[in-house]
Amino acid sequence: MALESRQKARLEDPGADLLDQLTDYWNRYGQTSLIVLGALAVIGVGAFFMLRARRTAEDQAAGKLAEATLAYFQSDLGRAGQLAKQVAEQYPNTASGNDAHRLVGDASFWNSDFKTAIAEYRRYLSRQSPGLLADAATRSLAYALENDHQYVEAAKSYDSLVGKFDRESSAEFLAAAARCLRLAGDKDGARKHLERIAGEFGDTSYAREARIEAAELAAHP
Repeated sequence: MALESRQKARLEDPGADLLDQLTDYWNRYGQTSLIVLGALAVIGVGAFFMLRARRTAEDQAAGKLAEATLAYFQSDLGRAGQLAKQVAEQYPNTASGNDAHRLVGDASFWNSDFKTAIAEYRRYLSRQSPGLLADAATRSLAYALENDHQYVEAAKSYDSLVGKFDRESSAEFLAAAARCLRLAGDKDGARKHLERIAGEFGDTSYAREARIEAAELAAHP
């Protein structure tokens, strides 16, 4: 075949054209591509070991938190709080490490150390996603605030829980908020909470007492 014919055939050959394009690409970007692929490989390996390390840390934290929880249910509050505090300090970036703050709060509450309980519940809630566990911790926080005579803050926490549980619980939280506001000297705020119980939660066991208390506050503002 003549040179002209071979060149013509080459120009008309799509496979040859693609090969030329790939060769040209490699000449231009081959080294850069290898660097990028190498970097991606390093990132992938690093992510794998990081995830494995986190899983290991979570497993270790969960095991120690289980020990602290057992001590709590055995009424060994001092040991429960101590162990849970160690978990929170040693494994701060794990779910169990955060849950340990809640357990420290519980142990402190039943030891009448309400300020520590408040601080620990708030640490727990600052990282806990909204949901049933967070609502339960908020309820514990409200109890601790009330026992520490922080009545206005306690009322706010109780109010935030209305509608989160069943109707009976919502009425209970409104009654608790009213009680706290009354202790804080806000009789008008307390009366409004009691009237809300009577109006919105009249089917609960708190309604009758709420009506009586609201009437008393209205008669003696």
